[in-house]
Amino acid sequence: MPLLNKSKRLKKELGLFDVYAISTGAMFSSGFFLLPGLAAAQSGPSVILAYLIAGVLIIPAMASMAELSTAMPRAGGAYYFLDRSLGPLIGTVGGIGTFLALALKSAFALVGMGAYLAIFIQIPIKPLAVTLTIVFLVINVVGAKETSTLQRVLVIVLISVLAFFVVQGLFEIFSIGVGELADSQLSPFMPFGVKGLFATVGMVFVSYAGLTKVASVSEEVRNPDRNLPLGMGLSLLTATFIYVVGVYIMVSVLNADELRADLTPVATAGEQFFDWLPAPGGLILIVVAAIAAFASTGNAGLMSASRYPLAMSRDRLLPDRFKVLGRFGTPTAAIILTAALMIVCILALDVAGIAKLASAFQLVIFMLVNVAVIVMRESRIASYVPGYTSPFYPWMQLAGVITPFFLIALMGWMAILFTVGVTAVSVVWYIKYARNRVSRDGAIYHWFERLGTHRDEGLDTELRGILKEKGPRAEDPFEELVARAGVLDLDDVKEFGDIVTRVAPLFERCLPMDAEAVRLEFAERTGTGVTPVAPGIALPHILLEGIDRPELVLVRVQAGVPIDSHPGADEDAENVARAFFFLVSPKEDPGLHLRMLAQIAGRADEDDFLDEWLDAADASELKQVVVHDKHFMRIHIEPGGPSESMIGRSLREADIPDKCLVAVVNRNGSSMIPSGSTVLQQGDVLTVIGEEDAIEDARRMYDA
Repeated sequence: MPLLNKSKRLKKELGLFDVYAISTGAMFSSGFFLLPGLAAAQSGPSVILAYLIAGVLIIPAMASMAELSTAMPRAGGAYYFLDRSLGPLIGTVGGIGTFLALALKSAFALVGMGAYLAIFIQIPIKPLAVTLTIVFLVINVVGAKETSTLQRVLVIVLISVLAFFVVQGLFEIFSIGVGELADSQLSPFMPFGVKGLFATVGMVFVSYAGLTKVASVSEEVRNPDRNLPLGMGLSLLTATFIYVVGVYIMVSVLNADELRADLTPVATAGEQFFDWLPAPGGLILIVVAAIAAFASTGNAGLMSASRYPLAMSRDRLLPDRFKVLGRFGTPTAAIILTAALMIVCILALDVAGIAKLASAFQLVIFMLVNVAVIVMRESRIASYVPGYTSPFYPWMQLAGVITPFFLIALMGWMAILFTVGVTAVSVVWYIKYARNRVSRDGAIYHWFERLGTHRDEGLDTELRGILKEKGPRAEDPFEELVARAGVLDLDDVKEFGDIVTRVAPLFERCLPMDAEAVRLEFAERTGTGVTPVAPGIALPHILLEGIDRPELVLVRVQAGVPIDSHPGADEDAENVARAFFFLVSPKEDPGLHLRMLAQIAGRADEDDFLDEWLDAADASELKQVVVHDKHFMRIHIEPGGPSESMIGRSLREADIPDKCLVAVVNRNGSSMIPSGSTVLQQGDVLTVIGEEDAIEDARRMYDA
């Protein structure tokens, strides 16, 4: 089988609920079904507060991970972010360490399922865990969509039962009397003092660590700018509420000594208030929820962990075989490696003990992810354009750096030694295997460049490529930009400078500067060459002060015009351009400028673009070629047709579907930007942009 090029990307098959399901399912296992009793043993009733504090302390890591994920939605999550920000050495440490930590914790989840199954049936725990691992392996190989479908089912079952547990538990507490329970069960609230409370915070903090697992599958998420931060945020709210209220219920209805010795506290608490159900109905519900929780953690963990070998192989830090996508479009070798490691852990190790040690390494990753955000921001790379930006920068990140140090210290020397050991192994692997295979540096060198040393130009190119894949944000006015763009169809030009001279007057109409000033700006700033984005296509672009929105001029030259590429461009690329996109954007918003460039470049990269461009009949069709018919249409206002009713009516009175915008009105050979009071006339041609379904409605109405 030939190795696929590393530019081969995973399919974007995951939506908002998938993000929510992966994040949520990765959190509810041992943290809720096993840990509360052990945590209560060292903090007493204040274990309730410990879960709440831990939920707050995870926010910096979540916010930083969401920012990095929306700027760089790539398989590998934390590894990819650390590699691109701090360099491949730190990336190797983060990648190998996180891969091991996820695999260990996923194996622990499958083993932990046995404690709840043992309530009803004695079954060999390790063979069951191995069997489940193999089942999840097969599902993951078949595809992310199938994996996420299973994850959805597991999480729906889990959240439904836990919601029932919470509602029934609160009903039980209020029927007994909150004050009575507070006196008997919650007092003294902090019997082991503040030290016991914060030691427990360190123990339960890792219950929230699964929240960020979804970052490793961000490459497979549709609309990551919205779905990643929103899904993670909803997941954290769900987990914090259920953790805090659920633990409050357990503390309230169970004897303190009984709770501290209980490895199945949810089942024991459920027995106290599910007694109205036919026996053993209540226990069955809890066991089903526990199985769904442990299975969803194991499934999400296998899916997330397998993306680390994939990403590291793409970057030549691991052998090439792990980047190969199988017949189902999934990283088969990486999934098999992950499942094999989980099976070895299940059969050969004290998984519970090792998983706790791996939690310390996860805290180190959280710390480094916060550092990565600081580095990416301070590097001031123009193409670092996250769809979500962490609030309260840099204080949020500084808090996220300090907190892990404090929590790791509470976990003891064994956790620290495990972290040091994994780091040492990763460094040796990088030196012996990977160092001579990579030439990247990371964004930190862009920060250093501000202090007088070098920068990694390849990173900026890579981030621009990511922008092109992501496309514009929902609020970006790309279709509107194209709709109002000027168009020139030129057959009498021989040089690029002649085109600039003809383009400048069109910009004069929409910019606060005269044509000669525009011409000089383009001549000066593109003097080292025109930016070629695809064979036969060029994209001259500049940033200007004092303008409030981007403007565009499209130029077609059927015969072509020779262009000089920028230094470093592909020497074999065609040096004759037939499509020119002149883009001007506000200097104050370089991110918007880059997203517009990326959208144009993404369309120009498509195989059919240049043929459609050269075949277009007129200016309107040229614009349709750029934005695709599905977001763009024209309505000719003519008597005797479906648009006749618009004649003599203002635009606000015209019957235009919701989510459609009349961007331009062409009248008597000239174009104008209409307002709601613009009165439409016979012969007008309306340029309409909008969402795909709305444009289809408009087509049906006006048969355009």
